[in-house]
Formats: sequence, structure tokens, C-alpha cells
Amino acid sequence: MLKWAIIFAVISLLAGVFGFTGIASGAAGIAKILFFIFVAIAVVFLVIALLGVGAVA
Repeated sequence: MLKWAIIFAVISLLAGVFGFTGIASGAAGIAKILFFIFVAIAVVFLVIALLGVGAVA
């Protein structure tokens, strides 16, 4: 998911450079959403790992 966020961020930058502001803002919005979803999932997995939930005993 982080890979897709980076891809959309690059698309946004390139579209902005070439003057496609509508596409740039859309791609930036998608990149932002994907990044925050990635962060949320990463935090959940970190908490699960620290609590040891699901560890084989």
C-alpha cells in the first residue's frame, strides 16, 4: 500500500510540473488517503506485535 501511495505522489508531482492541476490534486488526494491507511494498519500491527497476541506458546 505504501508503494501505491508513493506512485500516486510521483504522478501528482509530474502532473503538477506539466500543468495538469486537476489530475495533480486528485492523485495527491489518493496518495494521502493510501498513506494514512498504511500508517493505521502499521500501528495496529505494531500494537498486536507488542502485546504478543497470536504468539504460539
